[in-house]
Parts: sequence; structure tokens; C-alpha cells
Amino acid sequence: MNRFVSTHTRLTIAAVGLPIACLALAVYSLCAGLTQLGIAQAFDALRGAAPHNIHVMVTQWRLPRVVTALLLGAALGTSGAIFQSLMRNPLGSPDIMGFNTGAHSAVLIAIVLFSGGPSAIVGAALVGGILSAAVVYLLAWRDGIQPFRLIIIGIAIRALLVSLNTWLVVGASLESALTAGLWSAGSLNGMTWAKIVPVALPIAIALITALALSRRMHLLEMGDDAACALGVPVETSRLLLILTGVILTAAATAAAGPISFVALVAPQISRRLANTQTLAIPLAALTGALLLLAADIAAQRLFIPYQLPVGVVTVCIGGIYLIGLLLRESRKK
Repeated sequence: MNRFVSTHTRLTIAAVGLPIACLALAVYSLCAGLTQLGIAQAFDALRGAAPHNIHVMVTQWRLPRVVTALLLGAALGTSGAIFQSLMRNPLGSPDIMGFNTGAHSAVLIAIVLFSGGPSAIVGAALVGGILSAAVVYLLAWRDGIQPFRLIIIGIAIRALLVSLNTWLVVGASLESALTAGLWSAGSLNGMTWAKIVPVALPIAIALITALALSRRMHLLEMGDDAACALGVPVETSRLLLILTGVILTAAATAAAGPISFVALVAPQISRRLANTQTLAIPLAALTGALLLLAADIAAQRLFIPYQLPVGVVTVCIGGIYLIGLLLRESRKK
């Protein structure tokens, strides 16, 4: 009984605390910057009652960046929760398995070979992510899917795609290489509403789909035989979940470039906060949103007046976490 109360309490705290933390960081991000604003000024700008320069600063410069960080963080956190559940392994994230690298490769092809614009980049990222997932899935198929085999093949495909990406950048023109290099850093600098719109719809649809499939995801964690006995179409559900996770990762990559480790870290943090798998997808989404927004604030504020790409911050944090995770997993063997 005490354990139930403790778990229920932690779940409640996580479910309430994460949205409040996201809101608090969002308000801070709207107010902070080279031009400091009060909370009242920020809210006046949002409702159109502030002077024109403040209104533009808040609604056209800062707010798109905040919304993008929250949206992409939620997408990456949800994608990580899906893949870690399907793989039954904390290393089973799209970062490790190369699905975001497939999206990265397709975007580089669109930029370097075809000088594609924002819409072409979004389409290329989605196609590249889905194709890389399809290749990994087909190569891993042996009368069914074994999670460990899927992870190993994903790591191998990722290594090949990284080599392709390097070759594309080295062989590109100077202008294309600079554009690709800036995008590849994973940055929310200069984010505008026009850049958010193309990815907002696929991310929203994929998030709703992930919530709808969450019950099947939990049943698949019990094993294919048990899930099948409970009426779950195993391979169909697995394919739908993989497709949903890939779309979330690819859309986030298209919007801001490859942002590593949020998908790896967010589900693990949310699971430890709540101490249960209940509401795993919503909590992972909220944790991912909070992590990416916090990382972006750090990227903006740590080295003023210079701004780092947010991908640099997430790599630093995620690399430390990955080392700790690998050490902990090695001690279990």
C-alpha cells in the first residue's frame, strides 16, 4: 500500500510539475535576452497591448523559438519513448539506431544537390527517415523482429549514413557546405513561424497517433506471445509505432537540424520521476519539451553575446548521460 501511494504521488507530482516547469521556462525565455522585459510587458505583447517594437520582439522573435523548442522537444521525447519501449532497451533511441541520421542524409542531398527550400527539406527529412527505418527493419527481419538485432543493424546503417553525410559535405560547393554545416549543428537560432508551420502538422498528427497506440505499446512490452494472446496485432502495431517514431524524429530534424540525445534521455528521466510506465508517452513528451527548452536557454545565455547551437548543448549533456548509462548497464552483466 505504501509503495502504491508513493508511486501515485510521484506520478501526480511529475504530471503536474512538468507542465508548470515548461510554462515557467517559456515565460523566462520570453522575458530574457539582450533587452530584458518584465512578465507584464511580455503578456501585454502577447495580447497586442505593448509598443510595436516590444510586440515584434516577443511575438515574432522570441515566441516562435519557444514554441519550436517545446514542440520539437515533445516530438523527440515521444519518439525516444516509443523506440525504447519497442526495443526494451534504454539504448534503443532514434539517435543510436540512425533514423535521424537517415533524415539528415536526405536533407543534405536536398540542400547540396538540389538547393532545396524549407518545404523540400521537410519532405526530404520525412522520406529519408522512413527509408532508413525500412532498410533497418527489412535487414533485421528473420521470421520476426528481435530488438537486439534491430539495434545492431541500426547502428551499422547509421555508420554508413554518417560516411555518406561527410562525403556530401566535402564534395559540395562552398555555399552549400556552409548552409549544410549550419543546419547540421542543430540550432533554433533565427526560428520563425514560417519554419514551424511545415513541421507542425506532421508532428501533431504523429503525437496524437502515439497516444492512440500507447496501450498497444505497453502490451508489446510483455512480449509478442502475450500481446498476441491479448488481441494485439503484433507486427502491424510495431510497424505503426516505428513509423510514428520516425516521423516525429524526421520532422524535428527537418525543422532545426539533428538534435541529439533528447530522445535518449527524456524517457529515462520521466520514468524515474514517475516511477511507473503509466502515462509514459505524455510524460516523455513533457520531459523532452522541458529539456530542449532548457538547453536552448543555456545555448542563448551561457556565452553572451554569442549564441551556441542547441545541438552543442544537448550533445554535451547527453554524452555524459550516455557514458553513465553504459557504465550502469555494464555492471548488470
